[in-house]
Amino acid sequence: VVRVYKKTSGNGALTLYLGKRDYVDHVQQVDPVEGVVKIDPSELGGKKVFVQLCCAFRYGREDLDVIGLSFRKDIWIKHIQLYPEAGHKPTLTPMHECLLKKAGEQGHAFTFDIETNLPCSVTLQPGPDDTGKACGVDFEVKTYIADVEDPEEKLDKKDTARLIIRKIQFAPDATGGPGPKADICKSFMMSDKPVHLEASLDKEIYYHGDPIKVHVKVNNETSKTVTKIKVTVDQTTDVVLYSADKYTKTVLSQEFGETINANSTFEGSLAITPLLVENKEKRGLALDGRLKDEDTNLASNTIIRPGMDKEVLGILVSYKIKVNLMVSSGGLLGGLTASDVQVELPLILMNPKPQGKLTLVSTTSKKLVAEIIKKKSATSNLILDFFWNGS
Repeated sequence: VVRVYKKTSGNGALTLYLGKRDYVDHVQQVDPVEGVVKIDPSELGGKKVFVQLCCAFRYGREDLDVIGLSFRKDIWIKHIQLYPEAGHKPTLTPMHECLLKKAGEQGHAFTFDIETNLPCSVTLQPGPDDTGKACGVDFEVKTYIADVEDPEEKLDKKDTARLIIRKIQFAPDATGGPGPKADICKSFMMSDKPVHLEASLDKEIYYHGDPIKVHVKVNNETSKTVTKIKVTVDQTTDVVLYSADKYTKTVLSQEFGETINANSTFEGSLAITPLLVENKEKRGLALDGRLKDEDTNLASNTIIRPGMDKEVLGILVSYKIKVNLMVSSGGLLGGLTASDVQVELPLILMNPKPQGKLTLVSTTSKKLVAEIIKKKSATSNLILDFFWNGS
């Protein structure tokens, strides 16, 4: 059951209503942002009321803005004048109608269409001692009282009401064809024969939290011993908007005690699952956009469409799996002369597309609410947006 979100301005003149906070990028189009603002004209003092949707990139602490340093860059922004009416009359949807019932006669509906070339919401994980808004790309719906659409002076907080929303992408219905494969043949000094390593994945796209089977084949034709196999998953974050920063953080490192003796072979599947819960302390790790303190997950891969401007995307996220064979020479020197054999595989992590029908319900019946909750819990594929009109 998903509640309707609302935020009221400090002076009580404006109340912003949204029916959801996650808006899906379907590649060809993005879910429209449909909302309502309740306006009390007696509190406006002759000024106008606007609503705006802004996509921005924050790359520094908000408290430093007061000393003249701005660490926020607006990527895209759109304004609509709601009061007095200036021609914006959206086609009313069931979502609008439910929100208008809640707002009453003073409700004014609006619709924003999000452009498809904008980035999805990404948050850079703050450190344990960091305060204020997290860095990253976010979307914000804000309604405010002003004389003009884009005032030069800073708006008084009591004259605004704002809600953060997320633009998200889901994995395609099919998770792709055959997964990636990589191999390497490496020779060593004092050995006339090589070690051959091959690694592969079952598919192209994996869902967050699902186990990933890495299939490994080894043909050790040398006199050396493979003492263990190490699998790591690296997240690479490319901040392209304001600089050429690119950094890599390991989100999983797992060792498997598979010994492969000289002149022998190995074939098997190694299961790994990269999770945010095991990386909570890593500052700067890219996460899917977060709303307040709600749980999220490791950032999904950035999907770049042909012809897109990378700079507009702000932050690019990608993953790769490394498979390492730790090869020891044996004898007295053993580990001192160890070396490794490594291959890399690209990895795509995304969220699955929800299954089932989206149902919008407006009711004052507590009995119906109980039935909805019961039905939802019994049917995992049913998704419900619930709107409560009761007291």
